[in-house]
Amino acid sequence: MDDANTKHVLGLSGGKDSAALAVYMSQMHPELDIQYFFTDTEKELPEVYSYLSMLEGFLGKEIIRLDPSRHFDYWLVQYKNFLPSAQTRWCTKMLKLKPFENWVKDEFLSKGYKVYSYVAIRADEEYREGYASKNDNLVVKLPLKEAGIDKPGVHDILDSAGLGLPAYYEWRSRSGCTFCFFQQKIEWVRLKERHPEAFEEAKAYEKNALEHGSPFTWSQGESLEEMMRPERVEAIKADYEKRMERAKAKRVIDPLRPDSTPIDIDDLYGQQKMCVACHK
Repeated sequence: MDDANTKHVLGLSGGKDSAALAVYMSQMHPELDIQYFFTDTEKELPEVYSYLSMLEGFLGKEIIRLDPSRHFDYWLVQYKNFLPSAQTRWCTKMLKLKPFENWVKDEFLSKGYKVYSYVAIRADEEYREGYASKNDNLVVKLPLKEAGIDKPGVHDILDSAGLGLPAYYEWRSRSGCTFCFFQQKIEWVRLKERHPEAFEEAKAYEKNALEHGSPFTWSQGESLEEMMRPERVEAIKADYEKRMERAKAKRVIDPLRPDSTPIDIDDLYGQQKMCVACHK
């Protein structure tokens, strides 16, 4: 597939799956000149940037930063100060997908190249769908799924490369913006504990949106101010601990992997149909 008329691109989110895919492709297909890219919303966790720097060192290649022409604050005004939500994911569309589409079109498709885009959907993610290309010369490939690599396999790839997981997996199970609406309530509590300035920014965005008539808060059913009441924080943490205990009790240890894959937020609260561009 690698010839003068072909280009290869792989998007990184700062998450474990796309990082594992980058490692996998660099090791299994060193003959491909893959261009790695990251679309920066300027609202990412600091741990994301640190991990991308580590990954650049491993790959020995620059990860191209695709900055959207206008960032979150601009688009928030365009959408009448209404917050993005699971029902209206304008953040993914305008801050992730559009910059990617514009870059691929301007750099490659308009010049007659055929582009292979590698997307990090695992073999155990039947509920996920990749980016749907509208151009015959933009072909989406799912190497992890094709190779039968599941979540434990992703962990194995990153451990073998000496990278491990991004640091934010200590307290959160997804990459993306600091105020991502897909966060569980326990993740909001931990965001306040780990990055209080980012939490206060999210709270300010929410207050502004509600004042402008937005029907959404960041977390379904309650505002961040309500969520941070001491008794509410205590209840959220207690619920998390109960879920963790139940998950550990049900867990079957794989004898081939005695140091089994850690339990993450999705294991506790159920899988969500999240944005591939942000969370992989």
